[in-house]
Amino acid sequence: MSARLLALTTSDRPALRFGAGTLTYEELARAAGALAPRLRSAGRVAVWATPTAETAVGVVAALLAGVPAVPLNPRSGERELAHILGDSEPGAVLAGAGDELPAGLAELPRIDVDVRASGPRASGPYADESPDPETPALIVYTSGTTGPPKGVLLSHRAIAASLDALAAAWAWTDEDVLVHGLPLFHVHGLVLGVLGPLRRGGEVRHLGGFSVEGVAKELGEGGGTMLFGVPTMYHRIAEALPHDPALVRALTQARLLVSGSAALPVHDHERITAATGRTVVERYGMSETLMNTSVPVGSGPRPGSVGLPLDGVELRLVEEDGSVLPVSDGETVGEIQVRGPNLFTAYLNRPDATAAAFADGGWFRTGDMAVREPDGYVRIVGRKATDLIKSGGYKIGAGEVENALLDHPGVREAAVTGEPDPDLGERIVAWIVPADPADPPAPGPLADHVAALLAPHKRPREVRYLDALPRNDMGKILKKALREPADD
Repeated sequence: MSARLLALTTSDRPALRFGAGTLTYEELARAAGALAPRLRSAGRVAVWATPTAETAVGVVAALLAGVPAVPLNPRSGERELAHILGDSEPGAVLAGAGDELPAGLAELPRIDVDVRASGPRASGPYADESPDPETPALIVYTSGTTGPPKGVLLSHRAIAASLDALAAAWAWTDEDVLVHGLPLFHVHGLVLGVLGPLRRGGEVRHLGGFSVEGVAKELGEGGGTMLFGVPTMYHRIAEALPHDPALVRALTQARLLVSGSAALPVHDHERITAATGRTVVERYGMSETLMNTSVPVGSGPRPGSVGLPLDGVELRLVEEDGSVLPVSDGETVGEIQVRGPNLFTAYLNRPDATAAAFADGGWFRTGDMAVREPDGYVRIVGRKATDLIKSGGYKIGAGEVENALLDHPGVREAAVTGEPDPDLGERIVAWIVPADPADPPAPGPLADHVAALLAPHKRPREVRYLDALPRNDMGKILKKALREPADD
């Protein structure tokens, strides 16, 4: 593992491109080097994480200065923002000169990021010495689905280990040009999507905001080799492929298509592969662990699988009582636990939550439920808290039922939840966005469709229809926001 997290050089090769603006490695090093000395006394710095070069330069400058960066979601509500600021106590906030910041940031000293500044090149710990690998690099806040968001302390060690393991799995080199349109306040868009290419010495091309047209342009005529996205993005790509020959050509030219942050439906996998001959690779990670598994590049189609543990990552499945599952049969469901150099250091100011997150032996409890195939490949079936349904004595993962529903031609989107049932313990409820709102598929045939593909005990007992599923900024379905309409 390289002691330096980023490959900042004097090269005139492109490093970052946001829209029409490009920074070479030399320009990035000088812009970040000009900013870094102003950050060293801040302790921690918040970064107003818009999808711009200012965000990338601000984070790089914080790394050079040796201070942790706290990425802020520009769409955070007033209460969530106040919690994050009170918890992390940053000494300043970095923003683009034209950014309008909310009132909640008014008390913090503001430092505008100038991406064209030209200071001493790469001044700070990374220029002349190796940093302590345990030094905090980022404090990334969780989504807060089970309480107030927790600050995840990510060290230089964890980020470097995860990025290097991905480089091995994906044959990622300095020749790769990564295209993505992901938010920059989360590990997917910021760590993988910005720091990943900068560690390799390659190029980032950020779309500013996702669009099918932008993907076609940057992967096609732009010469991009890799695309990172979330299932919502790939679903839109799959929908557009039959009508967009330029998009087909662009994806066909790409070396690697990666989906993450949630499961990519099997139907979208199949549509993309059929149209382009390319396989979408899925990987599995979370804020606390960065990346745990991936389907290795060149291994062939594995729809529904998140692949094998990455180099250095140990993974096991455990029963509810904590005992390790002795079988890898592709059927038995257990909770994923992991350990390795990719793990976070702690939850900021939460020693109780940190201690509760680990089992004996340093195993992190992910809360994700999965099965393991005989060849070691992992297939996630849902979250322990929201996606493990115990019905009629069976453990059922919501994810596999959702994939079966999405295989029905009358279903556009689907989510599955469990609800208390006096007979079954829990009954399976399907939330459906019909392909044709005027002619939604009937509940009976939908249930029969699932039973035929999976097993009778996995069929939905109720079907509820929606215009759209609630999702967060990363495209994940917010199942706790699903409510039965009052007039249902």
